[in-house]
Amino acid sequence: MGTGPRPTPAPPALIPALTARAKAAAHAHPHPHGPTALPPCTCVGATLADRQDATVVRHAGTVAKAHAPDTDPAALTLRVATAARLPDVLLPPLGPTPATLHDRPVTLWPYGLPVDPDDPDAAPWEAAATLLARLHRTPVPAGLPPMRGPAKAARALGRLQAALRSTPHAAPRAAALPVLGAWATLPAWARAEAPMPGPWALCHGDLHLGQLVRHPAPDGPWKLIDVDDLGAGVPAWDLARPAAWYACGLLPPDEWTRFLTAYRRAGGPAVPADGDPWPALDVPARALTVQTAALAVTKALAADRPLDEVEQAVVDACARMPSVPAQASRPPRPAPGFPG
Repeated sequence: MGTGPRPTPAPPALIPALTARAKAAAHAHPHPHGPTALPPCTCVGATLADRQDATVVRHAGTVAKAHAPDTDPAALTLRVATAARLPDVLLPPLGPTPATLHDRPVTLWPYGLPVDPDDPDAAPWEAAATLLARLHRTPVPAGLPPMRGPAKAARALGRLQAALRSTPHAAPRAAALPVLGAWATLPAWARAEAPMPGPWALCHGDLHLGQLVRHPAPDGPWKLIDVDDLGAGVPAWDLARPAAWYACGLLPPDEWTRFLTAYRRAGGPAVPADGDPWPALDVPARALTVQTAALAVTKALAADRPLDEVEQAVVDACARMPSVPAQASRPPRPAPGFPG
């Protein structure tokens, strides 16, 4: 569940080069009986993602990822090293240092089996919550940059504003107004305009079910993937996307309860051990709702089409936000949206 920007393909030469890098890594181990002729490769290969912020290919059991062109190589190296030190929580990399390919930093990872998007009843909410709690209880490694969640939210609003400038006559422009209004009500730290409040924890920064895989595939333990936003910050941000879906009526109450209960049972520090979690979750959940709505409206503007039902739900939630005091205590779930 969620809405993202329209994909922007990688440069034409990147995918073949990235595929060759994954293939070389997959077959890097020498034959145990010395040099021998290898049969033609019949391994499974695929392009798993081709977006502006990442291009990912698979060859057999190896995955190669080309990170965004503006990625800070030093920060990425620290994030990859953190994953290597936490193999029970994060999928460990196949090498400690990113390489460079067509001016893009590239990392290598083992293949893990992702969550099946066509089987929502099998969503591993308890596993996700437990992994997050363990991550949040881990001391922040020295020098690790801040978690990038607020920066990603701000980037989504920047894309929306750019889309409004470039599509002056698109039909769904009115849907942007409540999104921009809700964004203005958020505190500066949630808009990446001020440092995040403490105490900080080690955070994933972009938690959703697409960030979990089973490794070894197909039935190994669940691991978190994607370290691009990993860093020190407000741990409630990692709970904010499912909290926002729940508040918008897009995540059933029983699934939200499973997630929250598992996180608390595992000793997660983002919310109190019992009682009302919303004073801690409210601002991050609002921010993730605005981010999701901004990306949804951006897509609709580009296609000059009406919002779909899910997109309209998050925009409607944004419209309700300015009338509800932030960080207010809330009953379990009186109605979809951000009720007072």
